[in-house]
Amino acid sequence: MVRQSSHNRFWSLALWSVALLALCASCRHEDVIFIPEHVQVAQPEYTSVSGFYLLNEGNMGSNKCTLDYYDYTTGLYHRNIFADANPTQALEMGDVGNDIGIYGSKLYAVVNCSNKIDVMDARSAAKVGQVDIPNCRYIRFHGKYAYVTSYAGPVEIDPDYKQRGYVAKIDTTTLQVVATCMVGFQPDELEIVEGKIYVANSGGYMVPNYENTLSVIDLATFKEEARVPIAINLQRVRCDQRGILWVASRGDYYETQSHLYAYDTRKQRLVKELDVPVGNMWLDGDSLYIISSEWSYLDASYGGATYCIVDTRTMQVANPMFIADGTQNSIKRPYGVAVNPITKDILVTDARNYVLPGNIYCFDRTGTLRWRERTGDIPAHIVFTK
Repeated sequence: MVRQSSHNRFWSLALWSVALLALCASCRHEDVIFIPEHVQVAQPEYTSVSGFYLLNEGNMGSNKCTLDYYDYTTGLYHRNIFADANPTQALEMGDVGNDIGIYGSKLYAVVNCSNKIDVMDARSAAKVGQVDIPNCRYIRFHGKYAYVTSYAGPVEIDPDYKQRGYVAKIDTTTLQVVATCMVGFQPDELEIVEGKIYVANSGGYMVPNYENTLSVIDLATFKEEARVPIAINLQRVRCDQRGILWVASRGDYYETQSHLYAYDTRKQRLVKELDVPVGNMWLDGDSLYIISSEWSYLDASYGGATYCIVDTRTMQVANPMFIADGTQNSIKRPYGVAVNPITKDILVTDARNYVLPGNIYCFDRTGTLRWRERTGDIPAHIVFTK
């Protein structure tokens, strides 16, 4: 199965579908129905960060995307809040939650295989609108617009895939798509830097003919002006305060492993390659927090997990293990990561076996566990509220 998300490792669609069906059949007696729940997990905290939303992806085809919320002011963890916030909605959130963001007063949840973006009130999670975009992936904001990557075509593995992806430009006032810009094949994350949009083209459906470029879009004209070769099967992009774009490649899951690259957007050239596997990453100041659990087809297994911090000033690994108390031994599949911008608490999500509900772990800035709680299926994407 192609996992339509940050766990989207673009493995063989047929092989993984068979494995997933077998796993679902063996685990069906353990299925959890996601009803709204509220659990006390910590003492109240009072800072300018009031809480965070967590988007749980749900397995592809299961329609089990859910939304959780943690309230720092009460210490309460709220599971599956969408149903409570939207009692008149006939359907839940849908199939594969792929990204989440807050801009102004609105909360945006990108739901990949449901081909939509749910737009909600950022305070209450009440749905206020919807934007329909096929095979939508990741979202960023600038000015009065939201920019969303789209694979554009159907979910299928085909070395000769014909449909290039695009970036959609959405007016955040009217929630209308006002323009699109064609990029490479299967574009994933994007970053907006000094008047340019940088888009990580993966080519993930075209196994083994992966893409290897960043598309560069001029923000003013909304036209693609360049393709920059980086590495195959790109996914993650983050820009630091010096204009360095940190780009992660998934590799091919065989001989070519996942790596991290530093691209100088001002000098327009690669300046560093780090032998660090990347599943997900979060930039906080000059610290790039990285987690991964890399799959290899050579031995049909996951490699050791990574929990490291890269110093973006020195471009070196500053801390090879940011969890200091041994809790990493309880985490099955590290999947999502975020850092509270005020307290510097570190959040790590665990997808476990990608079928059963996952967990979220909260560590203090020293890497010591503060609390953990059960989530929905495949907890992945976090956005803080203020």
